Amino acid sequence: MQFRKKVIITVVGLALLGLAQLGVVDRAGLEHTEKGLSRALVTYGIARSLNGVISVVQGTEVAIEPVGVGMTFTPGQILDPVNDLIERFSSVVLISGTAFGIQRVFLDIVATNTFSLLVVIFVVLAIAVMWFAKSTPVDVRNIVFRSALICLIIRFSVPLMAVATENFYELFLAPQYEESSQQLLSTSDELQDIQSQSDASSSMSDANEDKSFLESAKDLYRSASNAFDVQRHLEEFKAAAENISEHAIKLIVVFVFQTIILPLTALWLIVKTIRWVAMGRLSFFDNTK
Repeated sequence: MQFRKKVIITVVGLALLGLAQLGVVDRAGLEHTEKGLSRALVTYGIARSLNGVISVVQGTEVAIEPVGVGMTFTPGQILDPVNDLIERFSSVVLISGTAFGIQRVFLDIVATNTFSLLVVIFVVLAIAVMWFAKSTPVDVRNIVFRSALICLIIRFSVPLMAVATENFYELFLAPQYEESSQQLLSTSDELQDIQSQSDASSSMSDANEDKSFLESAKDLYRSASNAFDVQRHLEEFKAAAENISEHAIKLIVVFVFQTIILPLTALWLIVKTIRWVAMGRLSFFDNTK
């Protein structure tokens, strides 16, 4: 190996060891992971809250009495498929939060003193072998270098993956997440308002049992109004169902992309790189005699 190449390898190796000991990359990875975990927990809270609101609104009843015959409608039942979607959405968000938690555990593992010491031992040993152990067989020296390189890959891949996925989120997914989360919150408030109006209407209609002729006339008018309310509630619930479905699916895409697709892709690249190094595809001393 040429002298200049040895110097470059030595400088790079020592610089990486210093970077690992300073923990700059680890802190960045931890910070980005905490952001993702917090976002998943907040979204899970939104999903469970919306699930509860929909469950209540599904029981919304509108009573009418055309020609004196009592009829009761439950337009809120149109939200039943949406409730199933929200339950599955909350499961996806929970899995995503778990993925962030697992990522946090791996960050803690690679940042431990034990693993850091292991990296230092292999890197220092590789540098020493490169400079002072010329009589050592080429295969042994290559094994030492491959081991040091694999340790460095593992040491930095986890925090760098956390930083990369969060930066990807900030660049491409954050606007979609913010918009969809706000839409789900506003739709939840709208559903609560509809439920409150329905409860108020029901309480007014049940206020008195002994009714005068004037009150009966008012009830007839109210019944006719409620008939229109059925159609209005159906339209409102249909719009809410479409809005919830659209933005819940958008949020599912965000979390699946950040916590499943991107990490699995990064993990596949890391494993392929480690196998490429470990299987002897990369040699350092083939030309050394």
